Amino acid sequence: MTAPDTLRDIEEDPDFGITLSDGCRLSARLWKPKDAGDDPVPVILEYLPYRKRDGTCARDALTHPWFAARGYACLRVDIRGNGDSQGLMTDEYTPQELADAVEVINQIAALPWCNGRVGMMGISWGGFNGLQVAALGPDALKAVITLCSTVDRYADDIHYKGGCLLNENLGWGAAMWAYSSRAPDPALRPDWREDWLNRLENEPFLPALWLRHQRRDAYWKHGSVIEDYSAIKAKVLAIGGWGDAYKNAVPQLVAALPGAKGIVGPWVHKYPHFAVPEPRIGFLQEALRWWDRWLKDIDTGVTEDPDYRAYLMDGVRPQRWHTERAGRWVAEEYGAAAHIPHRTLHLTNVGLSDGAGPLTAQVTSPQDCGAEAGEYCAIWLGPEMPGDQRADDMMSATFDSAPAEADTDIFGAPRITLRLVSDVPQAQVVVRLNHVHPDGASTRITYGVLNLSHRDSHAAPSPVTPGETIRVTFPLDHIAYRLPQGHRLRVAVSSAYWPLLWPAPERTSLTLYSGTMNLPVRRTARKDEYSFEPPTAADPWETEVLRPERNTRHRVVDMKTGIVSLVIEDDFGKVRDKDHGLVAGSVARERWDIHPDDPLSARGSCHWTEEMERDDIRLRTETTSTMWSDAESFFLTARIEAYENDVLIYARDVTDQIARDHI
Repeated sequence: MTAPDTLRDIEEDPDFGITLSDGCRLSARLWKPKDAGDDPVPVILEYLPYRKRDGTCARDALTHPWFAARGYACLRVDIRGNGDSQGLMTDEYTPQELADAVEVINQIAALPWCNGRVGMMGISWGGFNGLQVAALGPDALKAVITLCSTVDRYADDIHYKGGCLLNENLGWGAAMWAYSSRAPDPALRPDWREDWLNRLENEPFLPALWLRHQRRDAYWKHGSVIEDYSAIKAKVLAIGGWGDAYKNAVPQLVAALPGAKGIVGPWVHKYPHFAVPEPRIGFLQEALRWWDRWLKDIDTGVTEDPDYRAYLMDGVRPQRWHTERAGRWVAEEYGAAAHIPHRTLHLTNVGLSDGAGPLTAQVTSPQDCGAEAGEYCAIWLGPEMPGDQRADDMMSATFDSAPAEADTDIFGAPRITLRLVSDVPQAQVVVRLNHVHPDGASTRITYGVLNLSHRDSHAAPSPVTPGETIRVTFPLDHIAYRLPQGHRLRVAVSSAYWPLLWPAPERTSLTLYSGTMNLPVRRTARKDEYSFEPPTAADPWETEVLRPERNTRHRVVDMKTGIVSLVIEDDFGKVRDKDHGLVAGSVARERWDIHPDDPLSARGSCHWTEEMERDDIRLRTETTSTMWSDAESFFLTARIEAYENDVLIYARDVTDQIARDHI
């Protein structure tokens, strides 16, 4: 057996085939030690729709060869209907997708160069399905590293939040409409053209499917591991970032799964060895400790690690992008944040105070309140973070605390309780916890939202009776944030949050009669309580840049019509792979329009261009999607066009109307 500290020579197979029981061949990229036949190794599986050949190449290059040199076979599989794999994809996290993964695990574990043990690792989609496959319990799956994922597909994904419809439902659905429209690499698939046309003809327009499930029904319960945590027997390391949408799963998993460990850094939706903002950590070394313990039975000390390690960020001025965040690593030996003591703050007519007091406050936000929210899920590395909240604060009811007498470490999920009256049966309430600087600048710390029709149940919503007093309680997202001495907290309450949320059908006026916030306050951290190794990685992906990346965001006000628009363009550039020569490029464009006085003026539109070139073959897809609504229904249109050498060879239009269901 190879000594644990000896690096092994590795080999790569760019099109390792896995034929499933129904005859569908999945294509995988495989890195493994050359001597694995003589000295079998565990397998690390990453299982995604995002194309190993021209999609996740940059991060794959940094990660998988590094593990392979240290005694692992790394298998990066394109799921059915994507990249160079055969078949068709019908949705995310389908029973077919998960069953395929179990079959892949069983086949790979039985190969002579595998020691019979498998781990799953992935971020976002791969983080989701890693947990979901673990809940199915394949014997060979012993460990999971899940990053930027969720335990509840309804409450904490890109579709709904607090029972409100996220505009990311259209935005990410438009991304998948584009991603899945791409052909296999002609160099790997002689039947690429036939397969491409079959994909185009059968590709689902997912926003319409997701919008048909506006309450937490069986569709969302499928794949939500919160339904039965006990089904997960594999050992789970959960990782997230405060700049990401998926903040809550890490403490939830730590609390629910025996032996689970959690790490949350300041990062956006990226792996932590190359994420921003810094500080990055030695994620690969940390993952190797996890794999070595659970896939090789090496005592690496992970069982003695603190249950929860989180980066406590210093309070800073609002910025639309951060390259680094000052702060410190803190550690909770047992549990995550549920045990952190709470300070109760009261919303009163004179502000935010430790004592109760009378409250009567009107909340009638213009429909463009929320312009400073930033992206729901910061991922493209443009100016996506929340901006100065003062503009949104002016459209909200605000409650300010006295200046903090000492540094205050907020650590966990604040919880808000409101007693209020709505003047319409369908309304939403948004609560932001902000950091107010001495000069008035306002930084969003965390936030939460609630569709008031979902006040008692996400599965069985019911309209509000106008004029009736109701009491609602809901959490804000988990956070670790230091409010500096002398600075203030602000609770801002609004009735709209565009373009993050689709608006309620009528302009809303809420009257607040009482409110409390339970604020988790940790003992003040004076220094780092944990330290990680510095980041490392394998050699980067080698490409020739044909068009550089570029990200822009503009807020436009039409002085004639009054329409306020957010216009986004993310040009992801165009590159040629220096190894196999495939050229890939992509551009995403979004526009979100609304009139401040009219929720039914809301409109979202997306347009993606995907390019691929192989020798004298030039392929391109143009995909568009649009959504608007009236008081009773949502309306969607979409179009997909495919070009071969600039000649249109396929086009399809989708039109749909879906009734609003307490949204």
